[in-house]
Amino acid sequence: MCAGGRVVAEQGKAGAGGQTPSMGATRMNGTGCRGCGDAEAVAAGLTTAFQPIVDVGARRVFAHEALVRGTSGQSAQDVLAAVAHDNRYAFDQACRIVAIRTASRVGPPALLSINFLPNAVYNPEHCLQATFVAAAQAGWPLDRVIFEVTEHEEVVDHGHLVAILAAYKAHGFLTAIDDFGAGFAGMNLLADFQPDLLKLDIGLVRGIDTDAARRRIVQHLAAMCSDLSVRVIAEGVETRDECRALLDLGIGLQQGFLFARPGLASLPAVAWPDLTEGP
Repeated sequence: MCAGGRVVAEQGKAGAGGQTPSMGATRMNGTGCRGCGDAEAVAAGLTTAFQPIVDVGARRVFAHEALVRGTSGQSAQDVLAAVAHDNRYAFDQACRIVAIRTASRVGPPALLSINFLPNAVYNPEHCLQATFVAAAQAGWPLDRVIFEVTEHEEVVDHGHLVAILAAYKAHGFLTAIDDFGAGFAGMNLLADFQPDLLKLDIGLVRGIDTDAARRRIVQHLAAMCSDLSVRVIAEGVETRDECRALLDLGIGLQQGFLFARPGLASLPAVAWPDLTEGP
């Protein structure tokens, strides 16, 4: 995820002084709109780590997820601790800008996956301007961007989130629901909007090789997603047995420490497990 963690913003109370930026305040600045604040100033203190999402069967990298870090060595948690109501709009925009610019320098071979804070997007068309500008400046194709929305954030306005995702899809971005099975939206969001990708939460993946209930739940989730033409990604894969169990369930897109830890402003080498051996 771009943020590498979660921030909840109450719709209608997230702007400076507790107000959401009005449509009248959305004039463009250098990389977006004035309603989003000074994203460039926030971006100056951020960098990005990249973790690969791999296609295990094809032994290729499917995408790299962008994870926020501080330029002085701050972890994602440290960075997020500094996010408040009056700067979350700028923070969300800054994460996108830094992720795209850093990706253009290190050259991920496939897709770039960026998390966004749904409650920090007051108008998707205006809030996409920074993404358009950063992508144009970096020469990064828009159809190589995935926008992930996390289930760990409580979304105040469900209809607003669906409208955001629909707008992103209309502009050619791929969309994903992150941490599925651990948060607030769940089946209601999936019923109202079918993304390109759905990422299973680590809680469903951990120990799936030895847990019959988890295997059955994931089996049915995968079948449902297949019927909806939604591809499934398993997050947090740490062992070969988990990897094998997921492959047995038809889930070849996987992400986790088994393959690579995040690389700071770099693309970590993928360690392809030998699935013919034991644990």
